[in-house]
Amino acid sequence: MNIGTKMALAVAAAAMCVASAVGLLVHHVTAAGQLATARSDLDRQLLAAAYDQAAGRKSAARLDPPDLPAPVSGVVRRGVRVTYLQAGSPPVLWAATRVSDRTVLALSRSYAHETDELATLDRTLVTTGSAATVAVSLAGLALGLRMGRRATAAAGTAERIADGDLHARIGPQGQDEIARLATSVNDMAEALCARLEAERRVTADIAHELRTPVAAMVTATGLLPPGPATDLVAGGVHKLRGLVEDVLEVARLDAQVACVETETRQVSAMARRAVAALDGVEVRIVADTLAETDPRRVERILTNLVTNALRHGAPPVTVEVNVETEAEAAAGTDGAGARAVVRVRDHGPGFPSDLLAVVSTSGPQRFRTSSESAGTGLGLTIAAGQARLLGARLTFRNHPAGGAEATLRLDPASPDGRTSGH
Repeated sequence: MNIGTKMALAVAAAAMCVASAVGLLVHHVTAAGQLATARSDLDRQLLAAAYDQAAGRKSAARLDPPDLPAPVSGVVRRGVRVTYLQAGSPPVLWAATRVSDRTVLALSRSYAHETDELATLDRTLVTTGSAATVAVSLAGLALGLRMGRRATAAAGTAERIADGDLHARIGPQGQDEIARLATSVNDMAEALCARLEAERRVTADIAHELRTPVAAMVTATGLLPPGPATDLVAGGVHKLRGLVEDVLEVARLDAQVACVETETRQVSAMARRAVAALDGVEVRIVADTLAETDPRRVERILTNLVTNALRHGAPPVTVEVNVETEAEAAAGTDGAGARAVVRVRDHGPGFPSDLLAVVSTSGPQRFRTSSESAGTGLGLTIAAGQARLLGARLTFRNHPAGGAEATLRLDPASPDGRTSGH
């Protein structure tokens, strides 16, 4: 139940309670006033009738009426003048007094008119209270829906920021708590955006500054005499150059300055080229298709995925090229139609639980690795960034039969040469 419905129900309950309380109060006050007025009028008529009786004049009063209620008779014979409302259909109002030791003078009249007036008043109170309750409930519902929409919009914007859209903002409205929350979320996004931008600039600047000395080191290692020490230094320098290039690639992806150059290519050909320089990798072609994409970036994605599998998994490492059926694609998140699917799987222990929890929700994070493994964590980060740039979908899971599995889905080329998805 959302906040708008809850507020509408609360306002409706409060309005109903207030209307009921006011209605009961008006009913009791009116009923008491009617009865007091009727008793006073009938008592005055009884006194007038008693004077007429004493003067020998006729009156509407009766002496010792047989239908006199027993409670009235018992009280009056003790010398008390009394008025009494006798229940019935219709009710009857009595006034009686003693005129001699054994004689009772009494007047009576129907109380149906007052009863009908009270019933009419009750119906009016019920109608007015119901209308007021409905009107107040509708006003509460409108207010609740407005607040609910604002809260939902704030939550949606916060989710977009959490998903990486750091330029998403909430338009604050009013001066209430929701407006304050919106302002706080905007301030948080601004601060987060500034910190990430500073981090990106520092990362890119460091990587750029390192390129020149690393290039000099590569040149210098080529001048060293052959030997184990030279091989060790050359290997370290090669890894350092790869790390610097990876950091620069991440910086370019973060800055969104990378360009996509699309071509129509066969998916199996891209998969084979991606693993051509890697040993211990098997490429399986279950079904092949064409995809219009940036082949260089697709190959970079697959190379990073296979390298990660070789480094952290166990052989055999397989790259399977397949095509999703229409039913399988419709069961996915976007139902975009049949797509090319490339699965990279190893037979190692699989993704550690802490790393899989991160990549399954927000995607791989740079420099974040599992607590059970070592490395910089840039390989999967670059692969995920390249996939987002291409509009492809990259997912990670542990295969039920064991091992880690990464799945890349590419939109196929349409007959007119354009992709069918993004």
